[in-house]
Amino acid sequence: MALTTAFTELFAVQHPIALAPMGGSAGGALVAAVSNGGGLGLLGGGGGDLAWLDRELPIAAESTAKPWGVGFQSWAIDVATLERALELSPKAVMLSFGDPRAFIAPIRRAGAVLILQVTDLEEARQAVDLGADVIVAQGTESGGHGARRGRSTLPFVPIVADLAAPTPVLAAGGIADGRGVAAALALGAAGALIGTRFQATAEALADPSAKKAIVAGQGEDTERSIVLDIARGSRWPSKYPARTLGHPFLDQWRGREADLAADPRARQAYQDGVARGDLPPQPVWASEAIDLIGDLPSAFDLVGILAAQAEDALARAGRPRALGSPPMTHAGEPVLREPPIAGSETETLVRHGVRVDEWGGSLLRDEVMAGPVNGPP
Repeated sequence: MALTTAFTELFAVQHPIALAPMGGSAGGALVAAVSNGGGLGLLGGGGGDLAWLDRELPIAAESTAKPWGVGFQSWAIDVATLERALELSPKAVMLSFGDPRAFIAPIRRAGAVLILQVTDLEEARQAVDLGADVIVAQGTESGGHGARRGRSTLPFVPIVADLAAPTPVLAAGGIADGRGVAAALALGAAGALIGTRFQATAEALADPSAKKAIVAGQGEDTERSIVLDIARGSRWPSKYPARTLGHPFLDQWRGREADLAADPRARQAYQDGVARGDLPPQPVWASEAIDLIGDLPSAFDLVGILAAQAEDALARAGRPRALGSPPMTHAGEPVLREPPIAGSETETLVRHGVRVDEWGGSLLRDEVMAGPVNGPP
C-alpha cells in the first residue's frame, strides 16, 4: 500500500519522509538522493555559509528533477542569504530556531512552500499564526539543537497536530526506522522529518568518524548540553542546547557552563586539543534512536526501506500476528531464536485471555486455549 498523506500530496512525493536539513551534513548529494528515492530532501543551509551554499545548492538542483528544499537557522541568517538560495528555485524553505517573520515575504514571493520547525507550544502557535504551509514538531529526543524545555516526540506531536489542523505536521526527534515513521502517522502527523538516520548514509557529508560513532553508539550515550557550543565559541542561543554523543569536554565542564564561558584559557584549550587531534573536530550530533542504526546504506535506498517498514508496521498494527510466527527485525527479516522447550512457561502462557506464543507475540482470544499452563491464568 502507498502511504498517501497531506504531505505527500502537497509535494507530489511518493513517501511521507523528509530529510532534516542538518547543517554541513545534508549537502546536495544527500538531498538529491532522498528526493530521488521518493522523499523530500532538504539542504542543510544552517547559518548561511555562502561558500558552502554556492557549492552544494547547485549539486542539489542539478542532481534531481524531484522536489527538494533548503533549511536555515532563523537566528543566524539574513534575507540576502535566503534570497541567494531562492535563486535555485527550491520547492520549499524550512526555518528553525528563532523568529522567522523577516523571511516569510521573500519565500512567498518565490512561490516556495514555507516549513516552520517548532520546539514548544509558543513556537507552534506562532507558526500557525504566520500561516506556515507545513509545521515540524521537534521532540527532545532529536539529535543536534533543540528546546531546553521542550517535550518528547510522543506527547508533543499530537498536541501540535491538533493545534495546527488542517496544516500538515511532520514529526521529528528519535525516528530512525520505519516503525518510527508509522508511529508519527499514528500520532496524527503527515510524515516524519529524519536526521540522524540519514547522517549515517553514504551520501551524507558527515566526517567518516562521526558516521562510525553513530553506528556504534547508543541512545544512553547522548545528552543535551550547551558545553560544546561554549567551548567552540558558537553563537547558538543558549535556549537551544544540542544533543550529542559523549565528549571529554562534556565530562569536564558539565554543570559548570558559566565557569567555562568566563574562562578564555579553557576555551583555548579546547581549540588546541582539536588542533592536536586529541579532541574530535566537531561534536557528533546524534538522536536517542541511534541504537536502531547499524549500517551506512545509500540514502536513496534508505527512503524506500523506511517506507516499506512503515507500511509493514501499520499493517501489523491493524491485525494480530499469527501464533508461532517469529517477530520481524526493523530490516524486515525474521528474528531467529532457539525453539523453546515443550511445555515450558515460554511456550504457551495464558494471562487474562491473551495467548502468548513461543516467539513472544500475542493474539487476543475470546476463549483461553485449553491445555496445561504454568501458573494461574
